[in-house]
Amino acid sequence: MRERAELVPEVVKRAVEWRVMIHRLMSPGGYADLVLTGGRFVNVATREIHPADVAVARGRVLLVGDAKSLIGPATVVEDVGGRFVCPGLIDAHMHFESSMLTATEFSRLSIPTGTTTIVADPHEIGNVLGVSGMQAMVDEARTLPSTVLFAVPCRVPDVPGLETPGEFIGAREIAPLLLDPGVQGIGEIQGFSNVGPVYAHRPEVVDDILAAVSQALSLGKTVEGNAPGLSGRDLAAHIICGGGGVSCHETTTKDEAVEKLRNGVYVFMREGSSQRDMPQCIRAITEEGLDSRFAALVSDDMVPGDLIRQGHMNDILRRTVRQGIDPVEAIQMVTVNPATHFGLRDAGLLTPGRRADICVLDSLTEFTVHQVYLAGRKAAQDGELLIDLPPYRYPDSLRRSVRRGPVSVEELRVEAPAATDRVRVRSIVVVPDENLTGTAEVELSVRDGVVEPSVELDCLPIVVVERHGRGGRVGKAFVRGMQLRRGAIAESVSHDTHNIIATGTTYADMVTAVNHVIAMGGGLALVADGKIQGRLALPLGGLMTDELDGHQVAQQMEELSRIVREEMGSGLHVPFMHLSFLSLATSPRWKVTDAGLIDVDRFQVLPVVL
Repeated sequence: MRERAELVPEVVKRAVEWRVMIHRLMSPGGYADLVLTGGRFVNVATREIHPADVAVARGRVLLVGDAKSLIGPATVVEDVGGRFVCPGLIDAHMHFESSMLTATEFSRLSIPTGTTTIVADPHEIGNVLGVSGMQAMVDEARTLPSTVLFAVPCRVPDVPGLETPGEFIGAREIAPLLLDPGVQGIGEIQGFSNVGPVYAHRPEVVDDILAAVSQALSLGKTVEGNAPGLSGRDLAAHIICGGGGVSCHETTTKDEAVEKLRNGVYVFMREGSSQRDMPQCIRAITEEGLDSRFAALVSDDMVPGDLIRQGHMNDILRRTVRQGIDPVEAIQMVTVNPATHFGLRDAGLLTPGRRADICVLDSLTEFTVHQVYLAGRKAAQDGELLIDLPPYRYPDSLRRSVRRGPVSVEELRVEAPAATDRVRVRSIVVVPDENLTGTAEVELSVRDGVVEPSVELDCLPIVVVERHGRGGRVGKAFVRGMQLRRGAIAESVSHDTHNIIATGTTYADMVTAVNHVIAMGGGLALVADGKIQGRLALPLGGLMTDELDGHQVAQQMEELSRIVREEMGSGLHVPFMHLSFLSLATSPRWKVTDAGLIDVDRFQVLPVVL
């Protein structure tokens, strides 16, 4: 970890770069290293498109305008043939762990789509491996040619007492990490998402978050919020907890977006693989006419197959324009707007002196990417990466995160009161393309004192098995909406504490699936009729792999999804991601953790059998 004093050489280097650039502009015979000519410049500072060359020297923008005089014998001239030239695209909020890829492998897929800057939240690996896991991810990012920064969690677990993490993090633990220049600030403050119950029952959580936030702001760092459904006094309290200015990527309705924008909250309009809230949020701009300067587009969670087939931020731009947003305004939402929020002086704008991260687009409707430049170096063209990104190998200490033995079928069964053949149970209800859930009560059959799954009613057992070696408790509930007709699914990707979550049509298959995940040391497992139908090992914290590249992970995930869809009956687009969010106890309404069925709104454990 680098201390602040070590930044002095970087400051000197930057001053020298700027001095050389001024010399090239003001002295006879001063030339650019690169000139992009023949393009239509997308000016996100003024929301207009106009003809302009872009001249680059020493990896930075030298001039935007007429650059003919800066073309010398050694200058590389690229005629972009009337295409659109804009700043490199920014994903302001995402989790590498959700893609199951390392930052290197994610970047290998995302750079050709125009993404040059990412602000990632390592909340997932932090829950499993603590500060050491997050530091390893920050260290990896330093090896990349694109810009990858991190907004780190200041509180783990988010709902203490209602879930069990691998490590515990508070203001004291996060303090050294905030000094790292690769850390942008504090990530989504989920610990105060459920404002009323947290303040009433766990006020020490608020005090600890405020201590961390105050420290981050004193260092010039930023703070991100997490305010699903918050309004009025609750929203005001959440904003104050974030130091008076936060973002929110959990906004799901127009009314929410309107209130948050009016309160100066940066609304990160999410459009990822399983949560697609942008169409509702964008109505605050298209229908209510609100200014979009506090709006940004983010992916949050993406599976590699979607990244390969559809793209990254360029695909989100495509979808946003289809909702009626002007293309240049949409581009502002992935360039200057998030850069302004984060105070990034080297991203979001193409103006003299800034880093020359450039995206050349074929059109402003489909947003296909022709070329990508990183610090003035051509990094990709027509979907092909042109630079070398060596595979990154993580320390072995991150590979032994499953610290429990196998489970038995008795541990997973939901028991019923004696002398009854039918009971009513509480059931979580999956909401497609959301991490919010509904609630239901369902009548199920009982056999030999055990509540039976019902394929006909689409009401199945769901369990969370503690896997960090901290007691081994098993939380149980039921779920509707997973749509399985046979078999079981288990995975060690289970937000936010990433215990092992499983659901299935029989308890026996669920046990087999859970135990296979344990045997792999983390990952995904599909079981039917007692046999393994598919698997994907995730050795890094039970969340990611550095043993496969992005295309290999995508291929394996596509095959697992095919099995779930064609052989097990589920019609969900990304069933594994939907399952993983059913334990997210900061997002309304009912979720399941190793403590049991959680009423998120009331901050309490509910009995499953009524």
